[in-house]
Amino acid sequence: MLLYGYALSSASYRVRIALALKGLRVSSVTLDLRAGEQRREEFLKINSQGFVPALVLDDGTVLTQSLAIIEYLDEVHPDPPLLPKSPAARARVRALAQAIACDVHPLNNLRVLQYLENDLQHDKGTREAWYRHWVRLGFDAIERRLARDEATGRFCQGDVPTMADVCLVPQVFNARRFAVDLAPYPRIVEIDAACRDLPAFQGAAPERQS
Repeated sequence: MLLYGYALSSASYRVRIALALKGLRVSSVTLDLRAGEQRREEFLKINSQGFVPALVLDDGTVLTQSLAIIEYLDEVHPDPPLLPKSPAARARVRALAQAIACDVHPLNNLRVLQYLENDLQHDKGTREAWYRHWVRLGFDAIERRLARDEATGRFCQGDVPTMADVCLVPQVFNARRFAVDLAPYPRIVEIDAACRDLPAFQGAAPERQS
């Protein structure tokens, strides 16, 4: 398999974690998103959206969108599972994952921040205030759910990492990059620390990418 990604891309980070948890090896192609390499014609032939990650399977099939890739990996390589067996538990994990991947991350990814700065002419301080606002709003809701639900354990769902943790850790990493105060989110911080104790999460971290 061949993974197109970028070290600081949250979506790519998620897929790297999932691959590592599954013990799957891939070859990697790094695209410099800040230089716009994802918009080059040769990559648009692979993913017409011009987004990373894109995972090319051995037979040439191209998978896009991080959550779709993660669920594919979980179906084809079910051990260890990233989604619980119980339908209600699976729905909870998906909801937590989507709260990050669909509601928080799209508002603060690189192309949005570049649009705010380059097209709308907002200064760096305004752009970063935008970022922190949407992260705090999302983390407020996620923290409340993690704190109230009995299903929360060492990780988002019980005591083994799931797709929810795979999404949470990259968002926490980015929150720290943008100096978001994490003191109001003790459960998020605890779960992030538990994840980062695991070799799969350590090896997938941006600073470990060549």
